[in-house]
Amino acid sequence: MEAMIAAINAEPPVLVRPSRDDDVESMLAIYRRHIRRGIEEATENSGVPEPDDLRQRRKNLRNNRLPHLVATFRGEVVGYAYVVPFRKRPAYRFAVKHSIYVHHEHLGRGVGRLLMQALIDACAAAGFRQMIGYIDADNTASLGIHERFGFNRVGLLPAVAFRYGRWSDTVMVQRSLGSGATEPPTPGR
Repeated sequence: MEAMIAAINAEPPVLVRPSRDDDVESMLAIYRRHIRRGIEEATENSGVPEPDDLRQRRKNLRNNRLPHLVATFRGEVVGYAYVVPFRKRPAYRFAVKHSIYVHHEHLGRGVGRLLMQALIDACAAAGFRQMIGYIDADNTASLGIHERFGFNRVGLLPAVAFRYGRWSDTVMVQRSLGSGATEPPTPGR
């Protein structure tokens, strides 16, 4: 009887799936909040994509085997994650830079962890060998998740952002995917 009551009261799971065009507005709302935190109101809101820009970006990423994922809870988008090429030159084709954004009302609920695992799995399956990220040095939660997923701190960019009325540092993290640098890539890639 107790198991039945627990199942009835259990929250539905957070689901991770490839993003769709109808997710764009929700993703943009999450993104806008994250990039505006700590920035003075008078600062221009440049760099925020328009919905059509994000739809085109998603299409380009999919066409280049780059994952673009969303996490949903009760049918609503509560987070998203994607990768872009680390550099555009051919020598860097096995390295990606990732971004993960979680809706502010769902922080601390494991959404970022689910997106991270799905992103790592998708990138490894696509043949990428290195995943890189840039994290605000004050974001201890994100740094902790990255460490739990095997990312190493590989660099520090001092005073590159100005938020909350002060300069802040960015930490560069990296982890290997698949066989990493232990074997050469498959010919033809």
